[in-house]
Amino acid sequence: MAKCTIRYWAAAKEAAGTAQEHVEADTLAEALEAACRLHPDDRFLRVLGASSLLVDERPVGARPHGAVAVADGTVIEVLPPFAGG
Repeated sequence: MAKCTIRYWAAAKEAAGTAQEHVEADTLAEALEAACRLHPDDRFLRVLGASSLLVDERPVGARPHGAVAVADGTVIEVLPPFAGG
């Protein structure tokens, strides 16, 4: 399994109670499952579900999370919807 970093921004950071954490995974889906095990509360799950994701600075978009591979050093960014204009 690869060691990757998940970085949380704005409301995701508040819900996780941390700016970043390290997880071991082979895919984005596995990394997010690990994050959900660390933060099983409803607020975190809601924020995560509404967030956009970047993997190594590239938008994930509609790609299935299980099809997005991660490697040692991969950085996953969790970007919740931002208010304002």
